[in-house]
Amino acid sequence: MKSHVWRPLFVALGLVILILVARVFVVPADFGIGERGYMYGWHRKGNEEEWKKVTVKYKTKAYCKECHGEKVESIGRSPHGVLQCENCHGPALDHPKDPPTLTIDHSRKLCIRCHAKLDTPSSGRSKIRGIDPETHNPEAECSLCHDPHHPNLEELKRHE
Repeated sequence: MKSHVWRPLFVALGLVILILVARVFVVPADFGIGERGYMYGWHRKGNEEEWKKVTVKYKTKAYCKECHGEKVESIGRSPHGVLQCENCHGPALDHPKDPPTLTIDHSRKLCIRCHAKLDTPSSGRSKIRGIDPETHNPEAECSLCHDPHHPNLEELKRHE
């Protein structure tokens, strides 16, 4: 065979060998090794301690319910009950130590990200009742007229 065939083949083989050698130095030894034998995944026994040191930024409704049980129960019976509290209020990291860190966002942008009417409804998000933010009280915060903890379905129907 001519050299124009062998050269690209040697280059390709060289790259494969280079990648395999680099893998030995870059990939941790316990990558892909699990209790059930060889498997790929993000979990490695060797970095469990690293993950234990990671601070969890978001909590759950159960965390909020410890102090705000009435609000969590109340909103749980509303259409917004499927949302986590932190979707609107922000992350609860360090909340008990420093209550002002938990923000209450009253901006229209927060509500509009779910409640803007979709022009081409093709997802599950299209089942949420939407408004035209350009014409529906464009200068006002939504919470002036609507209580997000007690959304009224009849009121939402009027705005469709």
